[in-house]
Amino acid sequence: MASMGPASRCALWTPMVLWRRWAGHNRWSKVRNVKGPRDTARSRLFQRLALMLRSAAREGGPDPTLNSQLANVVEQCRAKNMPKASIEAAIQGALRPTATSRLLYEARGPGGVALLLDVLTDNPRRSHQDLRLILTRYGGTMADGARHGFEQIGVVRVAPRDAVGRAVGLEGALEVALEAGAQDVCPEEEEEEEEEPALKFLCEPSSLSAVRDHVVASGLLLLSATIEFLPQSRVALPDGTRLQAHRLLQELQGCPDVLHVFHNIQLDTEMGSHQ
Repeated sequence: MASMGPASRCALWTPMVLWRRWAGHNRWSKVRNVKGPRDTARSRLFQRLALMLRSAAREGGPDPTLNSQLANVVEQCRAKNMPKASIEAAIQGALRPTATSRLLYEARGPGGVALLLDVLTDNPRRSHQDLRLILTRYGGTMADGARHGFEQIGVVRVAPRDAVGRAVGLEGALEVALEAGAQDVCPEEEEEEEEEPALKFLCEPSSLSAVRDHVVASGLLLLSATIEFLPQSRVALPDGTRLQAHRLLQELQGCPDVLHVFHNIQLDTEMGSHQ
Protein backbone atom coordinates (compact mmCIF):
# COMPACT_ATOMS: atom_id res chain seq x y z
CA MET A 1 0.00 0.00 0.00
CA ALA A 2 1.47 3.34 -0.98
CA SER A 3 2.25 5.72 1.80
CA MET A 4 0.42 9.01 1.90
CA GLY A 5 2.32 12.22 1.62
CA PRO A 6 1.80 15.26 3.82
CA ALA A 7 -0.66 16.77 1.38
CA SER A 8 -2.83 13.61 1.36
CA ARG A 9 -2.87 13.37 5.14
CA CYS A 10 -3.82 17.04 5.31
CA ALA A 11 -6.68 16.43 2.90
CA LEU A 12 -8.01 13.62 5.10
CA TRP A 13 -7.63 15.30 8.45
CA THR A 14 -8.56 18.88 7.63
CA PRO A 15 -12.37 18.25 7.38
CA MET A 16 -12.32 16.48 10.77
CA VAL A 17 -10.37 19.32 12.34
CA LEU A 18 -12.70 21.87 10.82
CA TRP A 19 -15.77 19.91 11.96
CA ARG A 20 -14.49 19.81 15.51
CA ARG A 21 -13.62 23.47 15.36
CA TRP A 22 -17.05 24.51 14.12
CA ALA A 23 -18.78 22.13 16.52
CA GLY A 24 -17.14 24.04 19.33
CA HIS A 25 -18.18 27.28 17.68
CA ASN A 26 -21.82 26.14 17.56
CA ARG A 27 -21.77 25.21 21.25
CA TRP A 28 -20.31 28.61 22.09
CA SER A 29 -22.97 30.33 19.99
CA LYS A 30 -25.70 28.56 21.97
CA VAL A 31 -24.07 29.49 25.27
CA ARG A 32 -23.65 33.09 24.16
CA ASN A 33 -27.21 33.42 22.84
CA VAL A 34 -28.82 31.88 25.94
CA LYS A 35 -26.47 32.62 28.82
CA GLY A 36 -25.55 36.16 27.74
CA PRO A 37 -29.06 37.69 27.96
CA ARG A 38 -29.77 35.69 31.12
CA ASP A 39 -26.62 37.08 32.81
CA THR A 40 -27.57 40.59 31.73
CA ALA A 41 -31.05 40.23 33.21
CA ARG A 42 -29.60 38.83 36.46
CA SER A 43 -27.13 41.72 36.67
CA ARG A 44 -29.98 44.22 36.32
CA LEU A 45 -31.96 42.33 38.98
CA PHE A 46 -29.02 42.53 41.40
CA GLN A 47 -28.68 46.27 40.73
CA ARG A 48 -32.36 46.72 41.58
CA LEU A 49 -32.09 44.61 44.74
CA ALA A 50 -28.99 46.53 45.85
CA LEU A 51 -30.90 49.79 45.52
CA MET A 52 -33.77 48.32 47.58
CA LEU A 53 -31.30 47.18 50.26
CA ARG A 54 -29.77 50.64 50.53
CA SER A 55 -33.16 52.33 50.73
CA ALA A 56 -34.47 49.95 53.43
CA ALA A 57 -31.27 50.21 55.45
CA ARG A 58 -31.28 53.99 55.25
CA GLU A 59 -34.90 54.18 56.47
CA GLY A 60 -34.76 51.63 59.30
CA GLY A 61 -31.09 50.98 60.01
CA PRO A 62 -28.56 48.42 58.72
CA ASP A 63 -29.47 45.60 61.14
CA PRO A 64 -32.03 43.17 59.60
CA THR A 65 -32.98 41.84 63.05
CA LEU A 66 -34.22 45.33 63.99
CA ASN A 67 -35.47 46.36 60.54
CA SER A 68 -38.24 44.10 59.17
CA GLN A 69 -38.33 45.86 55.80
CA LEU A 70 -34.61 45.26 55.33
CA ALA A 71 -35.02 41.64 56.45
CA ASN A 72 -37.70 41.16 53.76
CA VAL A 73 -35.42 42.52 51.05
CA VAL A 74 -32.52 40.36 52.26
CA GLU A 75 -34.79 37.32 51.92
CA GLN A 76 -35.62 38.35 48.36
CA CYS A 77 -31.90 38.64 47.60
CA ARG A 78 -31.19 35.19 48.98
CA ALA A 79 -34.10 33.71 47.03
CA LYS A 80 -32.54 35.13 43.85
CA ASN A 81 -29.06 33.79 44.79
CA MET A 82 -27.52 37.24 45.18
CA PRO A 83 -23.98 36.79 46.63
CA LYS A 84 -23.64 37.44 50.36
CA ALA A 85 -20.78 39.87 49.75
CA SER A 86 -22.99 41.92 47.39
CA ILE A 87 -25.79 42.04 49.98
CA GLU A 88 -23.43 43.24 52.71
CA ALA A 89 -21.82 45.81 50.41
CA ALA A 90 -25.21 47.25 49.47
CA ILE A 91 -26.25 47.55 53.13
CA GLN A 92 -22.99 49.26 54.01
CA GLY A 93 -23.56 51.60 51.08
CA ALA A 94 -26.64 52.91 52.89
CA LEU A 95 -24.33 54.65 55.36
CA ARG A 96 -23.03 56.92 52.61
CA PRO A 97 -24.82 60.27 52.15
CA THR A 98 -26.62 59.42 48.88
CA ALA A 99 -30.35 60.20 48.79
CA THR A 100 -32.82 57.86 47.09
CA SER A 101 -36.39 58.57 46.06
CA ARG A 102 -39.37 56.22 45.64
CA LEU A 103 -41.54 57.50 42.77
CA LEU A 104 -44.64 56.35 40.92
CA TYR A 105 -44.84 57.44 37.28
CA GLU A 106 -48.08 57.29 35.29
CA ALA A 107 -47.84 56.45 31.59
CA ARG A 108 -49.72 55.23 28.52
CA GLY A 109 -48.51 52.48 26.23
CA PRO A 110 -49.44 51.22 22.76
CA GLY A 111 -53.18 51.24 22.19
CA GLY A 112 -53.65 53.67 25.11
CA VAL A 113 -53.09 51.04 27.81
CA ALA A 114 -52.38 52.27 31.33
CA LEU A 115 -48.99 51.82 33.01
CA LEU A 116 -47.75 52.57 36.52
CA LEU A 117 -43.98 52.56 37.01
CA ASP A 118 -42.77 52.01 40.57
CA VAL A 119 -39.27 53.53 40.64
CA LEU A 120 -36.50 53.68 43.23
CA THR A 121 -33.69 55.97 42.16
CA ASP A 122 -30.83 58.14 43.36
CA ASN A 123 -31.28 60.41 40.33
CA PRO A 124 -34.96 61.18 39.54
CA ARG A 125 -34.12 63.38 36.56
CA ARG A 126 -32.06 60.65 34.90
CA SER A 127 -34.72 58.02 35.59
CA HIS A 128 -37.48 60.21 34.14
CA GLN A 129 -35.48 60.79 30.96
CA ASP A 130 -34.60 57.11 30.57
CA LEU A 131 -38.22 56.00 31.01
CA ARG A 132 -39.53 58.66 28.66
CA LEU A 133 -37.12 57.50 25.94
CA ILE A 134 -38.17 53.87 26.38
CA LEU A 135 -41.85 54.78 26.23
CA THR A 136 -41.40 56.91 23.12
CA ARG A 137 -39.46 54.12 21.38
CA TYR A 138 -42.47 51.78 21.71
CA GLY A 139 -45.31 54.20 21.09
CA GLY A 140 -45.92 55.24 24.71
CA THR A 141 -45.79 58.47 26.68
CA MET A 142 -45.81 59.83 30.21
CA ALA A 143 -49.43 60.69 31.05
CA ASP A 144 -51.37 61.73 34.14
CA GLY A 145 -54.58 59.89 35.02
CA ALA A 146 -53.41 56.31 34.42
CA ARG A 147 -53.59 55.56 38.14
CA HIS A 148 -57.38 55.87 38.19
CA GLY A 149 -57.70 52.50 36.46
CA PHE A 150 -56.00 50.63 39.32
CA GLU A 151 -56.79 49.70 42.89
CA GLN A 152 -54.30 49.08 45.66
CA ILE A 153 -53.91 45.58 47.04
CA GLY A 154 -51.68 43.98 49.65
CA VAL A 155 -49.30 41.30 48.34
CA VAL A 156 -47.40 38.95 50.63
CA ARG A 157 -44.86 36.80 48.77
CA VAL A 158 -43.47 33.58 50.21
CA ALA A 159 -40.80 31.15 49.01
CA PRO A 160 -41.91 27.96 47.22
CA ARG A 161 -40.46 25.91 50.11
CA ASP A 162 -41.10 26.33 53.83
CA ALA A 163 -38.61 26.74 56.67
CA VAL A 164 -37.71 23.01 56.65
CA GLY A 165 -37.39 22.76 52.87
CA ARG A 166 -40.77 21.19 52.05
CA ALA A 167 -42.57 22.30 48.91
CA VAL A 168 -45.52 24.59 49.62
CA GLY A 169 -48.59 23.26 47.81
CA LEU A 170 -51.35 25.54 46.60
CA GLU A 171 -54.00 23.74 48.69
CA GLY A 172 -51.97 24.17 51.87
CA ALA A 173 -51.36 27.82 51.00
CA LEU A 174 -55.11 28.36 50.54
CA GLU A 175 -55.74 27.02 54.04
CA VAL A 176 -53.17 29.45 55.44
CA ALA A 177 -54.80 32.26 53.43
CA LEU A 178 -58.24 31.53 54.91
CA GLU A 179 -56.83 31.54 58.44
CA ALA A 180 -54.83 34.72 57.79
CA GLY A 181 -57.72 36.65 56.22
CA ALA A 182 -56.20 36.84 52.71
CA GLN A 183 -58.49 37.02 49.70
CA ASP A 184 -56.60 34.70 47.36
CA VAL A 185 -53.32 32.89 46.63
CA CYS A 186 -51.64 32.53 43.24
CA PRO A 187 -48.19 31.62 41.86
CA GLU A 188 -45.74 34.37 40.96
CA GLU A 189 -45.80 34.94 37.21
CA GLU A 190 -42.33 36.43 36.67
CA GLU A 191 -40.08 33.57 37.77
CA GLU A 192 -37.53 32.11 35.37
CA GLU A 193 -38.54 28.80 33.82
CA GLU A 194 -36.05 26.72 35.79
CA GLU A 195 -37.07 28.23 39.14
CA GLU A 196 -39.95 27.19 41.36
CA PRO A 197 -42.50 30.02 41.47
CA ALA A 198 -43.05 31.95 44.68
CA LEU A 199 -46.61 32.26 46.01
CA LYS A 200 -48.54 35.51 46.38
CA PHE A 201 -51.13 36.04 49.13
CA LEU A 202 -53.52 38.83 48.10
CA CYS A 203 -55.31 40.89 50.72
CA GLU A 204 -56.74 44.29 51.59
CA PRO A 205 -53.97 46.88 52.13
CA SER A 206 -55.18 47.40 55.72
CA SER A 207 -54.71 43.66 56.41
CA LEU A 208 -51.18 43.43 55.02
CA SER A 209 -49.38 43.35 58.39
CA ALA A 210 -51.79 40.79 59.88
CA VAL A 211 -51.56 38.48 56.86
CA ARG A 212 -47.77 38.78 56.81
CA ASP A 213 -47.49 37.91 60.52
CA HIS A 214 -49.81 34.90 60.19
CA VAL A 215 -47.96 33.61 57.13
CA VAL A 216 -44.64 33.81 58.97
CA ALA A 217 -46.14 32.12 62.06
CA SER A 218 -47.36 29.24 59.87
CA GLY A 219 -43.76 28.37 58.93
CA LEU A 220 -43.64 29.86 55.44
CA LEU A 221 -40.58 31.86 54.37
CA LEU A 222 -41.45 35.49 53.76
CA LEU A 223 -39.96 37.19 50.69
CA SER A 224 -41.79 40.50 50.73
CA ALA A 225 -44.94 42.26 51.91
CA THR A 226 -45.90 45.28 49.81
CA ILE A 227 -48.78 47.39 48.55
CA GLU A 228 -49.20 46.96 44.78
CA PHE A 229 -51.62 48.06 42.08
CA LEU A 230 -54.20 45.77 40.47
CA PRO A 231 -55.99 46.88 37.26
CA GLN A 232 -59.76 47.18 37.53
CA SER A 233 -60.08 45.73 34.02
CA ARG A 234 -57.84 44.36 31.27
CA VAL A 235 -57.50 45.70 27.72
CA ALA A 236 -57.23 43.25 24.81
CA LEU A 237 -54.94 44.45 22.01
CA PRO A 238 -54.62 43.33 18.38
CA ASP A 239 -51.62 41.11 17.60
CA GLY A 240 -49.21 43.78 16.33
CA THR A 241 -49.99 46.22 19.13
CA ARG A 242 -49.85 43.45 21.75
CA LEU A 243 -46.36 42.43 20.61
CA GLN A 244 -45.23 46.05 20.75
CA ALA A 245 -46.66 46.37 24.27
CA HIS A 246 -44.89 43.16 25.34
CA ARG A 247 -41.56 44.52 24.12
CA LEU A 248 -42.21 47.77 25.97
CA LEU A 249 -42.84 45.87 29.21
CA GLN A 250 -39.62 43.89 28.77
CA GLU A 251 -37.64 47.07 28.20
CA LEU A 252 -39.15 48.82 31.22
CA GLN A 253 -38.50 45.79 33.45
CA GLY A 254 -34.87 45.85 32.29
CA CYS A 255 -34.37 49.38 33.61
CA PRO A 256 -32.37 49.10 36.90
CA ASP A 257 -34.39 51.85 38.60
CA VAL A 258 -37.76 50.16 37.99
CA LEU A 259 -39.02 47.98 40.84
CA HIS A 260 -42.42 47.07 39.36
CA VAL A 261 -44.41 47.72 36.19
CA PHE A 262 -48.16 47.55 36.72
CA HIS A 263 -50.36 47.48 33.62
CA ASN A 264 -53.85 46.65 32.39
CA ILE A 265 -52.82 44.72 29.27
CA GLN A 266 -54.41 41.37 28.52
CA LEU A 267 -51.43 39.29 27.42
CA ASP A 268 -51.36 35.74 26.07
CA THR A 269 -49.94 33.14 28.46
CA GLU A 270 -47.06 32.54 26.03
CA MET A 271 -45.96 36.14 26.46
CA GLY A 272 -46.38 36.23 30.21
CA SER A 273 -47.46 39.06 32.45
CA HIS A 274 -45.32 41.63 34.24
CA GLN A 275 -47.69 42.50 36.97
